[in-house]
Amino acid sequence: MGCRSKAEIRAQVLAARREVTPEVHDAEAEALCGHLAGIVRSGQTVCAYVPIRFEPGSIALLDTLLRLGARVLLPVARDADGVPQPMQWGDYRPGGLVPARMGLQEPQQPWLPAEAVADAAVVFVPALAVDATGVRLGRGAGYYDRTLPLAKPGARLIAVVRDDELVDVLPAERHDVRMTHALTPRRGLVELNRTPGAHGE
Repeated sequence: MGCRSKAEIRAQVLAARREVTPEVHDAEAEALCGHLAGIVRSGQTVCAYVPIRFEPGSIALLDTLLRLGARVLLPVARDADGVPQPMQWGDYRPGGLVPARMGLQEPQQPWLPAEAVADAAVVFVPALAVDATGVRLGRGAGYYDRTLPLAKPGARLIAVVRDDELVDVLPAERHDVRMTHALTPRRGLVELNRTPGAHGE
């Protein structure tokens, strides 16, 4: 994928995700849940997200994090004068999500400031792909690019992807915050080899 543009790779991944059957998606989501006990400890704060259509994961993943004793924070994305801002955060409570723009769901108020991501030992990050050095390909809106620099050094930044979305190389930019790990249904937690100067180094 390294010779293709980000836009081309995004289109390719989104097309492939649309071909995934509900049965396969649900099986992969269940497999992701099965890996969480080895990642999260009771008492930790974990930032996660509510997957939208075709994205890996499920509400069950959030519920599993709660059962493991984690505090789960979910993002709230907002713009200011058309510019994406670092995301605010809200506590996940089962049954407490509300509709948001772009088909998203978000936690109810009160919300915490963007800096609350620094409380998290683990940040699960949606991704279209991630490479072996930790470069993440998102949807291009920029919310995570503005938020992840606020995470604390040493936090696990985990891109959640399908197995074939963990690739050798992706186009990288200077502002990219590299992921420390990938989480895939079959391979589980995969440590990524970040380059010097990446987040937390």
